Amino acid sequence: MLTRRGHGEAKKLLEPKGIRGSALREEKYDPITGELLDTGYDDHAAAVTSTAAELHRAGIGHRLGFHTEIGHRLDSSFVQRADLVVRAPAAGVPVLLLEIDRRTEDAHDLVQKLRRYWEWGRLLPSDADKRTTDLVRSRPDAIENVDHEKRMWRQVYPPTGREGLVPVAFVFADTTEAKVANTVKVLEEAGCGYWAPRRHETYHRGITARNYGQVLSVVVTTLKQLEGEGTGAAVWRRLGRTGEQTLTAAPGRPGT
Repeated sequence: MLTRRGHGEAKKLLEPKGIRGSALREEKYDPITGELLDTGYDDHAAAVTSTAAELHRAGIGHRLGFHTEIGHRLDSSFVQRADLVVRAPAAGVPVLLLEIDRRTEDAHDLVQKLRRYWEWGRLLPSDADKRTTDLVRSRPDAIENVDHEKRMWRQVYPPTGREGLVPVAFVFADTTEAKVANTVKVLEEAGCGYWAPRRHETYHRGITARNYGQVLSVVVTTLKQLEGEGTGAAVWRRLGRTGEQTLTAAPGRPGT
């Protein structure tokens, strides 16, 4: 944990480079025993740091290119914060929002996070033209006819190079394979409306291609796999699919 002086020095180093530092966490002591009450970090923060380290070790993201607790504000003013955001276009990962879960949250809470990221990807920017704004306000589904380039998320993040909204990854840490399997099952079943591709609206019969344009591409893995096999290995699985792929391949549609 940084002291107040150390925190100030870190801000001088990071803020001129556009990197936001975390808030100062001061040491707290028991007023009677004098024992330290807070170590200054928790296991979740350690798992987030370890995930970033593994991504960097695989050449995905510069060591100062990771950002934590990045807020995504919804119309309700609720802010969904991503545990980790990486931008590594040179490595084939233009942007990726990561949620690091130690199974301290109920699986259905993770489904709600998916819902919020999906809703955020459907928002218009504040400078959208009045006609489009009025149309989407009166008919929310009309947002699906608005190109992604004209949505708010594209003012925040670069093009992903794939269909759909910003990719989201769940990295499970400090848990069992059985718990991970159960959580993924809940994400796939209860969260299918946010990640599952849809049928194309067409009158032509025999078309089996799916529309990925309005959903999140969601991939899952474990910190144990990242540390054991490497982030660049085939350890990522996209929801709704069997088999694991590399991080650059898993978010895409099948066969790409």
